[in-house]
Amino acid sequence: MIVASEGSIFGLLGWQRRRVGYFAICAAAVLLVRELGWDWVALHPTPVTILGGALAIFAAFRTNSAYDRWWEGRRLWGGLVNTSRMFSSQVLAYLPRDGEEPSELQRRLVRRQIGYIHVLRCALRELDPFADIRVLKYLSTEELERLRKERTPAHALLDWNLRELAAEVDGGRLTDLRMTSLDRTVASVLDMQGGSERIKKTPFPRAYGFIADRIITLYGLLLPLALTSDLWVWMIPVNVLVCTSFLLISEVGRVLEDPFNLFWNALPLQAISQGIENDLLHRLEETDLDPVPVAIDGVLM
Repeated sequence: MIVASEGSIFGLLGWQRRRVGYFAICAAAVLLVRELGWDWVALHPTPVTILGGALAIFAAFRTNSAYDRWWEGRRLWGGLVNTSRMFSSQVLAYLPRDGEEPSELQRRLVRRQIGYIHVLRCALRELDPFADIRVLKYLSTEELERLRKERTPAHALLDWNLRELAAEVDGGRLTDLRMTSLDRTVASVLDMQGGSERIKKTPFPRAYGFIADRIITLYGLLLPLALTSDLWVWMIPVNVLVCTSFLLISEVGRVLEDPFNLFWNALPLQAISQGIENDLLHRLEETDLDPVPVAIDGVLM
């Protein structure tokens, strides 16, 4: 996620240099044709203006819809932060402790919740969880071997925690009322996982991007035909500026479609996961905490 705007207009132009070159070449070609005396190629500005207005509305609608997906993903992970904290507090308050220290069961449940967060992060970013150092740190070798056989590893970890809690109820060490409260917390976590997977597995309708891209390409050719009579050589930078603006609005929508990827506009899942990890470890009274990742070149991942 971009947390500092240190870029320049030249960086944006360089990012889309091929399309910017196309817009400049279209304008230069129209200018050349007019200089050869082919005045009949000029267009009246009215239809081009109407098309530009429609294109602006279409590109903005796509970008706004993509941002809604991005913001929903952020709200879901904000919820995961709170429910993970609540789960650890419930486990440490409801289950019997070993004197002043958390019991082995309490530590296992909380550390498994940390492992769950990192496994879910890897799944959403299409990374191998069994090669992730955070996953390997908080799940035992036995748990990792069991996890390899699971279709949905993140769900499996929640299921294992719930089964151990149910066993505590059966053993009389956890009351039904407290188990009900824990059950609601786990259900909330699972709902947020499902919401994140829905965003990840439901692609943004391709028609939006395809149509916007083709209309912008056509507009880059039509606009110089409408401007050549009034602006002469200045229509080249004007065409580049106007069409690149439409292009960048459309591109912002494209990069926001998937909030869980590894692109620079994605949500900072690594930083959020590390923050959850440190919060839960602090509840276990552990002090050897790894630092939360910070932004590098204005980008936080």
